[in-house]
Amino acid sequence: MAIRVRAEAFTYVAHALGVVAAVMVLVWCIHFRGGLAFHSQTNKNLIFNIHPVLMLIGFIIIGGEAIIAYKAIPGRKEVKKVIHLVLHAIALILGIVGIYAAFKYHNESNIANLYSFHSWLGIGTICLYAIQWVFGFLVFFFPGGPQTLRSESLPWHVVFGLFVYILALCTAVLGFLEKLTFLQSSGLAKYGPEAFLVNFTSIVTILFGAFIVLTAISSPPGVTDDFDYSAI
Repeated sequence: MAIRVRAEAFTYVAHALGVVAAVMVLVWCIHFRGGLAFHSQTNKNLIFNIHPVLMLIGFIIIGGEAIIAYKAIPGRKEVKKVIHLVLHAIALILGIVGIYAAFKYHNESNIANLYSFHSWLGIGTICLYAIQWVFGFLVFFFPGGPQTLRSESLPWHVVFGLFVYILALCTAVLGFLEKLTFLQSSGLAKYGPEAFLVNFTSIVTILFGAFIVLTAISSPPGVTDDFDYSAI
């Protein structure tokens, strides 16, 4: 059942938290971790730094904005549908590039791949995200399924989308925890500024995701929305 409050109240907070989270992860990876690079002969950590930046800004933040596009953007439903589709595509592409950066870092640093729960959950989530996008494109955009199929699929499509997004949030928080644990085991101060920054970035990420979900399940009283997440 939808929350009968105006979605705009949640979208403003979600937008603000998204900006804060993006700034925090950039400060961490550029100021504390030394910068970003797809190629580095002397410091392979610069390659890894691309991973959290693209996964948070691309996959989590842009993906979240795609979810709330129907509630946050004024205009015709057809325009919102295109924006929703394009933002999800951008999030998926940036997520794939971010995962590639992690594999590249591991391979060039002689570190095993896919040995942690974070990596398993991440691969599963990106695969489910891709399946969800392809299904949505084929059924709701082009070539488009029969009206009956679209009507019956829509509530499951939106609920499954939220499920995948929550998995993405869990994966991101696990990633911050895993990386911070590695850094602390290598000598990083447990109560130093970098540790606090990473932990607070995780908190802001969770809050951002929470307001994305709240926006998605809220709707103005007395207004019927074809893309209301209460349809299930």
